[in-house]
Amino acid sequence: MPHLALYTFGVLKSPLADPTPLMDAFYARGEAIYRRISLHPGHLAHAEAAEGDRGTLFEADWGAWGEFAVPAWYGKGRTAETTALAATLSLWTDLRSACEAVYTGLHREALNRRYDWFERTVHPGHVFWWVPEDVTPTWQDGVSRLEHLHEHGPAPHAFTRETAEPKGP
Repeated sequence: MPHLALYTFGVLKSPLADPTPLMDAFYARGEAIYRRISLHPGHLAHAEAAEGDRGTLFEADWGAWGEFAVPAWYGKGRTAETTALAATLSLWTDLRSACEAVYTGLHREALNRRYDWFERTVHPGHVFWWVPEDVTPTWQDGVSRLEHLHEHGPAPHAFTRETAEPKGP
């Protein structure tokens, strides 16, 4: 049975390494959200760096998830001191489970505050697609599908929760 991949991407107002209370709150909330989401029914896995600190996304070893990549429209820094983005890549059993995890609870509360942390943009902030059960999606897969969604709109290989077929392929 295929799995559902989810890539999310947002440009932060401040670099990840910024020691302000606002960024500290973003990190504290993010860690709690990851813990909660990883326990959610339907969550299979998410990309985690082998070792990493704030802002070392580009240099990190992501294993089977591939080299870290970002959409072409990201124009901020790429060093530990200047990186100003948040991105996730995860695998789910189905769309319903993913949406329940993302749009309820702690993550919903964070989404309600997203403009405290993230720049407003015309680009989509997430994309879903189906992958065979034995495939681990890569960061580049997520980027190419998000860029396709932005440039061409939803398609069976790049869609949003609003444009998805709930049961999958």
